Amino acid sequence: MTAAAHDPIKPPSKLLLLAEGRALWEAGAAVALWPLLQLTPRGDGHAVLVLPGLVASDLSTKILRRYLQSRGYEAHGWGLGRNFGPRKGIEQGMLERLEALHAETGRKVSLVGWSLGGVYARLLASSRPELVRSVITLGSPFTGSARATNAWRVYEGVSGQSSEDPRRMRQVEPTPSVPTTSIFSRSDGVVAWRCSVEQPGPNAENIEVVASHLGLGAHPAVLYALADRLAQPEGTWKPFDRGMLGPLIFPDPARPDRS
Repeated sequence: MTAAAHDPIKPPSKLLLLAEGRALWEAGAAVALWPLLQLTPRGDGHAVLVLPGLVASDLSTKILRRYLQSRGYEAHGWGLGRNFGPRKGIEQGMLERLEALHAETGRKVSLVGWSLGGVYARLLASSRPELVRSVITLGSPFTGSARATNAWRVYEGVSGQSSEDPRRMRQVEPTPSVPTTSIFSRSDGVVAWRCSVEQPGPNAENIEVVASHLGLGAHPAVLYALADRLAQPEGTWKPFDRGMLGPLIFPDPARPDRS
């Protein structure tokens, strides 16, 4: 989590932070739309490792994992308790979890990371790309200023480390060598959305949704996009097709910023 001193990216406004309360509505919408969400493509059964955000545990990703399981995936939590940052043993624990899933299934593992969990996912993909099938991040600050979030003080408090972390960011910021999708919201009240924008490429893309940061893991549009991305046969990755669902549900992530 580092940035040059001249980085102009600022944290989301206090108004957007207050609007994070809509996460409860977003989770309720997922429950209400659950039958429709079952119409999305089914997966091929490969393992998906889901990594939670800062101070969150596997409980926070329960809806997301349950949905992925309903679509035919082996969805797993990280199993490391609450995410208090990269404290001693955490990175090794995640790596061992990834290696174990790969060994058990004999197949590459997809990584889904929410917020700080997405930073971890990119770190894992950078370290062991041969074990990773794809990386999908949800509102993750993998570029830009270390303090372009409304959570950096919490991060420093619970992790005991500085949010300025050039060593890790040298691994996290470059696009992973595997198919990579960044799902973000311009109305994110915790992470400045510009810090979640990937450089589009042959195997990399952005998907924009209209959601809160705290609701990303249960938002119907996010669940739909996850199912669509994970269902792609290995080796045949194509960019997300917004189709008739945009622009209200999936706005154009490349449109000019008029804020």
